[in-house]
Amino acid sequence: MHTQGVIQPTETQPVVHSTFVVERDYPKSPKIVFAAFIDPPRMRRWFAEGPHHEVEEFNVDFRLGGSHRLRYRFKEGSPLPGMTITNEGHFHEIVPERRLVIAQTMDLGEKRISAALVTVEFVQTDQGTHLTCTHQGAFFEGADGPKMREGGWNSLMDKLAKELD
Repeated sequence: MHTQGVIQPTETQPVVHSTFVVERDYPKSPKIVFAAFIDPPRMRRWFAEGPHHEVEEFNVDFRLGGSHRLRYRFKEGSPLPGMTITNEGHFHEIVPERRLVIAQTMDLGEKRISAALVTVEFVQTDQGTHLTCTHQGAFFEGADGPKMREGGWNSLMDKLAKELD
């Protein structure tokens, strides 16, 4: 069922499972790249802020067992004006400058649209850092979810590159 361009989950709609990997090379050390994930003001700039939405809430408690919460509202002129997205995650593994494992959920308005396990690995190279982000998700909103989410992570990694400059 579609309402205002948004796919509404139904009890009979199957869960779509998907795993994708986004990789990037950054000309900075793992220490510097990792810091962009754990420093709240830096993380907010590349992970939360964007031209098509207004950040309403951004909190990070960066520690093992800690959490992050991001809530933003789409602006007029965007595909979903006025709608909110809420992303909540919990840190399940933190290996400084090597790895982060985060279990997270995403809600569109009041509807849960996905749950995922995200693993981010930072590997030292001769040129800096090779970052691998593996996203293993269960998507409740329909088959377009994985493609849209992968596009979102690719966009975030591009924003991270600008943050690191």
